[in-house]
Amino acid sequence: MTGSGGGADMAAGAPRVFVSHLAGVPVFDPNGDQVGRVRDLVAMLRVGRRPPRLLGLVVEVISRRRIFLPMTRVTGIESGQVITTGVLNVRRFEQRPTERLVLGELLDRRVRLVESGEEVTVLDVAIQQLPARRDWEIDKVFVRKGKGGALRRKGETLTLEWSAVTGFSLEEHGQGAESLLATFEQLRPADLANVLHHLSPKRRAEVAAALDDDRLADVLEELPDDDQVEILGKLKEERAADVLEAMDPDDAADLLSELPEADKERLLTLMRPDDAADVRRLMAYEERTAGGLMTTEPIVLRPDATVADALARVRQQDLSPALAAQVYVCRPPDETPTGKYLGTVHFQRLLRDPPFALVSSIVDSDLPPLSPGTPLRTVTQHLAAYNMVAAPVVDESGSLLGAVTVDDVLDHLLPDDWRETEFEESAHG
Repeated sequence: MTGSGGGADMAAGAPRVFVSHLAGVPVFDPNGDQVGRVRDLVAMLRVGRRPPRLLGLVVEVISRRRIFLPMTRVTGIESGQVITTGVLNVRRFEQRPTERLVLGELLDRRVRLVESGEEVTVLDVAIQQLPARRDWEIDKVFVRKGKGGALRRKGETLTLEWSAVTGFSLEEHGQGAESLLATFEQLRPADLANVLHHLSPKRRAEVAAALDDDRLADVLEELPDDDQVEILGKLKEERAADVLEAMDPDDAADLLSELPEADKERLLTLMRPDDAADVRRLMAYEERTAGGLMTTEPIVLRPDATVADALARVRQQDLSPALAAQVYVCRPPDETPTGKYLGTVHFQRLLRDPPFALVSSIVDSDLPPLSPGTPLRTVTQHLAAYNMVAAPVVDESGSLLGAVTVDDVLDHLLPDDWRETEFEESAHG
């Protein structure tokens, strides 16, 4: 392939799209209504010659505001249009230190071929969705040999692997967080939390500012309360609200409960109403009860869902193992608080039954649910007695409110300073 050609290349098995074909294309919600147009793409350069990860799109909505649309919310890029899940965060897009605008910063750059050192001009780059995942990366670079300007048209064009060119990384002026983050990119959230805990407050704030919302949310959940409050306090309020939305609602509720009342209310007001409602509901319960411990986002299915539907939900990569261990069968509505709770289906049972079987036919209705006021000690005994890693929390009317997972129970059984102790031991061990 020697040109950027059409919009997509299917030869590799997954769609490949050249970004020049995305500039200005309309973005639609699932109902077919246009919500805006693509103005740029946001990528994160990675250490070595690994292809950059595509984080999302900059979309100009009808009001002319530019917002960030994560790739996890993109369900299709085809035929000159982008289809989204329909869930948009309408806050203005702000570029982070580790992010690169693909159209604005990568195209028309002068880079070098790794093999010969020859300087070339970047005309286009291609993005490709990774197999069986919702992640995208930049995998091809379309370049022209020869100098720019009037001679540009006469040079030979080539489509190369990302690793075949060098020169995209910008020189760092001052001390940013990009190099540090690249070094720790592969760390689990708990390990990156350990790194953050041992940085100076100034450096900790720089790294937190550079992390994307989901990654920072995961890391905050693993940090001691003092670190959480300090980091959140140094973020702009709108960014802090975005990060709280990305956190598990129970963790967000715990963090907000550490803040002064005025700060707490201001952040809740900035959050999306649905997310804020979940957090407010959790904050209404006593901390060391099932209601205070639970997450409001377990896997909920209707009785007419199939085993195949349940397994598809369990496979979602952002679910914790404890939440993925079972699904809860309820009558509509599917969001907590649900309609009538009918019972639980365990993951192992899903693996034993045919894909077309209805979850209502294999539901375990004998396991007693917890009430939201159940104290921590009783919750612990319940999980131990029934050998469970999670348990449903149901109110007096029979609606599922959420699920308590064993990791949240352990958090509250361990001493308050267990995270600090763990970090100190790992630093000196």
